[in-house]
Parts: sequence; structure tokens; C-alpha cells
Amino acid sequence: MPALKVRTKWRPTLALIVYVVLLAVMALPILIVIWFRAVEASSHRMAPAEIAALAVVAMLTLAIAYVLTRTITGPIDALIARTEEIARGGKGAIRPLESYGTREIAVLSQSFLDLAGKLVDRTEYVGSFAAHVSHELKSPLTAIRGAAELLRDDDVDRPMTKAQRLHFLDNIVADAARLDALLQRLRELAQAETPVAEGKSSIMDILPALRGQFPALNISGKGDTEISVALPREAAGIVFANLAENALQQGATLLELSVSADDRTTVILVRDDGGGISEANRQRIFQPFFSTRREQGGTGMGLGIVRAMLGAHGGTIRLLQTAGAGAEFEITIPRIVLA
Repeated sequence: MPALKVRTKWRPTLALIVYVVLLAVMALPILIVIWFRAVEASSHRMAPAEIAALAVVAMLTLAIAYVLTRTITGPIDALIARTEEIARGGKGAIRPLESYGTREIAVLSQSFLDLAGKLVDRTEYVGSFAAHVSHELKSPLTAIRGAAELLRDDDVDRPMTKAQRLHFLDNIVADAARLDALLQRLRELAQAETPVAEGKSSIMDILPALRGQFPALNISGKGDTEISVALPREAAGIVFANLAENALQQGATLLELSVSADDRTTVILVRDDGGGISEANRQRIFQPFFSTRREQGGTGMGLGIVRAMLGAHGGTIRLLQTAGAGAEFEITIPRIVLA
């Protein structure tokens, strides 16, 4: 998107407008007095009381203008300076102003600080994510390149055995499959973080596709499975397919989707009977590229995609404590109430 700039033209400052308006208001009684003096023929000089009154009006007007300038233009100028400081200094420059003047400016400043914090966090996330992606892609690419070079440099005098050649070819195929899985996950993550058209779905809508995609899992639905939620069917398929795949990778044979709802939200509990998640990993499972199955081809992006996809549609996901084996996730998402 090209940089948008405000069209350059002369514009009065807020302080100038305040002073001009108040001085204009002050000029009204002066003009009235002058008019009456011009009309009244009996006296050609202003009385001392009239002069004193006009002086008091002038002083009060200037005092009001000063107060308005301190409470409005001062905090606005400070906020402008703080935006320039944040643009130069980044996260370290995000801090409250010393004075806000009015409630509206305080609310505006808080909104600005929140927005600036989110933008800086997003920038740091993108930088960290790019570094992780580079590392994740580099490993299989290096392995593929190494195996290809060994096959290319096969010595005629001491040729590889068929088993050795097949071993290198299998490594190339496996690393290529890992790259394909990473790219697929990246596409899903990009889709999850991109605003999409609104839609709706229900657990009953996605159960047949899930069962066909994961025949090794006994997938069942409980509760109000026909309730519509604010999640398009394609997005819902990605969310629950990632959860089903995680359960399958942990050795699960059962996956249960239990649905309940109130007037505004729908809660979906996703339970499996797999190996579960250790206490040490509970705080890390939503981190990008964290995986306990990297050697088996795990990308560590599945739950991150689930959270991003739900967040894009106003939903949340969290891991619940379980007494026995398996894992249990709680998904909360806005409900669509049919008219």
C-alpha cells in the first residue's frame, strides 16, 4: 500500500482559532459600547467604569484562551512529538504523556498507545517469524542439496551401492515432503491472518469431512452440534483438521467435539485420548514452530494457525487441565442467532 500523506495547504493552528474566536467574542461588547456612545450625543467620552469593564473582559478572554491552549493544544503537540519519537525509537519510546488536559485527549492518547504497542509487537513478531521460517526452510534445503551433491559426485571407480543411492533419494523425498508441509502451513497461516468474508458453520457441517480426512480417528459430536457459529466452513475445516491431526500424532483414537452455547457465544470442547501435553510444554504449544515431533515431520505451526484463524473471527482457544490421559481444548466463538 503506498504511503498516504495529508495534502499540503495552509491551515490555522488550534491555538490561533481559540484566540481569534475568543477575541471576536470579546469584541462584541466593545462594539456595542462604541455604538451606543456614537448614538448618545450627551457624552463623547467613555466612563471609567466602562473602560474598567472592557479591560476585565479582555483579561478574562486572554485567560480563557490560555487555559484552552494549555489543556488542548499542549497535549496534542506533546502527542505529535511522541509519535515522531516512537517512529524513531521504537518500543522504548512508548510511554504515557505527562499531561493530557482533557478526558477526550486522554482517551485518544490511550488508544494511540495501544495501537503503537500492537504495531511494535507485530513488527517484532514478523521479524521473529521470518527468522524461524528461514531456519525451518534452510534445514531441509541444506539436506536436499547435500544429498544431491553426493549423488552427482558419485565416483565411477568407487560407485555407491544401490542401498546408499536409495538412502539419499529417500532423504531428498522426505525433506521435499517437509518443505511441502511447511509451505502448506504457511499458506494456512496467511489465510488465517488475512481478513476474510463473514460466514457461518456448525459442527454438524464439518463432521463428515473430518471423518473422511481422518479415518483412523473415531470422531463424534455431542451437545448442540447444529448451532451456527461465526466461522466460515473452510476456516472451521482448517481449525478442526489441525486439532484432529495433532490428536492423531499423539496416538489418539478418539476425538470428541462437545458443543454448548448461551445467547452470544458458543463453547466447543475438543477432547482426545492421546498422549496428552506435558506440564513443561503447556505454555509453549501455541508458539510458532514449537514441536515435539520435529524428527517425524512436525512443523509446530498447527496450533498457531488455529489460534490465528479463530482470532480473525472473534474466537479464542485455550488448553484445559485434564485429570487423565489426552488433551482438551476449549474454543469460544461468537454465535450466530437466526432471526
